[in-house]
Amino acid sequence: MTVAILLSGGKGSRMGTDIPKQYITVEGVPILVYCLKTLNKSEYIDKIQIVADKQWHDGIIGWLSRFGLEDKFLGFSAPGATRQESIMNGLKDIRRVVSDDDFVFIHDGARPLLTLSMIEESIHGMKGYDGVIPVLPMKDTVYMSKDGECIDSLLKRDEIFAGQAPETFIYGKYFEANKTLEESGEIVNIKGSTEPAVMAGMRMHLIDGDERNFKITTKADLERFEEIAKSREI
Repeated sequence: MTVAILLSGGKGSRMGTDIPKQYITVEGVPILVYCLKTLNKSEYIDKIQIVADKQWHDGIIGWLSRFGLEDKFLGFSAPGATRQESIMNGLKDIRRVVSDDDFVFIHDGARPLLTLSMIEESIHGMKGYDGVIPVLPMKDTVYMSKDGECIDSLLKRDEIFAGQAPETFIYGKYFEANKTLEESGEIVNIKGSTEPAVMAGMRMHLIDGDERNFKITTKADLERFEEIAKSREI
């Protein structure tokens, strides 16, 4: 079984909008629903757990009904103070339906251009690994600077990658990795979903990312997505 945890608890403060970015409507469809449509259509995703503030639950349920997406919906989880704490809440809530050997598939509600092929490649990429993360190669020269003013060293560009979502993990191992961080209080310092897995020694598989699978963070990102949606390329 593979359960998707769809993160939709962000406030979207950098957007400067009245509502969180994932609930903004583009071409008649809330941004979150673009992700839900793809997850619902994929044969590799069995259930979907949504992390969202309670004030949005009724609206999301309404969208699930309107777009015929109720079948895989498992339930809601409460957002945490940080992204990783939100993930941990989702991991705890799906524990009642998964086994340690099942997969958990984590995606951002503000990344609406998730594709069926990316889901398939992520699940197939799990063979022989504890987790999968799509990455993009670095195109520019990368420097190390400890103070942000002077260059300390030049990094090897072909050894540096930018991580994306979705990230897929063996549930039991990933749960324990996050539980350890939660108990120590270090979970609040985690910046990326794969970080707990690496810290726990889980074997992560890098697969090719997708430049179109960007996260809507700024107004420029939103405008870019609006142009893609208008062109009917999705």
